[in-house]
Amino acid sequence: MRKKVKVMIIITSIVLVIGVGFGLSYLKRYNDYKSEVADIKIKEVNLNEIEDGVYVGEYDVDFISAKVQVEVKDNQIKVIEFIEYHHDRGEKAKSILQDMVDEQRIDVDTISGATNSSKVIQKAVENALSGS
Repeated sequence: MRKKVKVMIIITSIVLVIGVGFGLSYLKRYNDYKSEVADIKIKEVNLNEIEDGVYVGEYDVDFISAKVQVEVKDNQIKVIEFIEYHHDRGEKAKSILQDMVDEQRIDVDTISGATNSSKVIQKAVENALSGS
């Protein structure tokens, strides 16, 4: 009987250590993600310097990533489309693509309730147009 108790204690301890390890790993990833999003700076590109064409850009901060295709014609953004988009809770941030087309700039207001996703999308568009 004592041997079974010892085995159960050992198994419980191992499971607990593994669980704590996964928890700490997740917290580190989450803190790194929050820090990276906070450091995002959007730089406007000069559309007069962009040749007609289709440009692809992406940006990834672990929990959120976006890969976009941007069509430029006559020094204007004509269309921005997602190639890939993975988000935490930022589904409504998708509407920022049309805002950028409508305003002909990248640094538009972020979507309330989806600020982090908005910033990642904006950075992907910036990367497409700047060749980063």
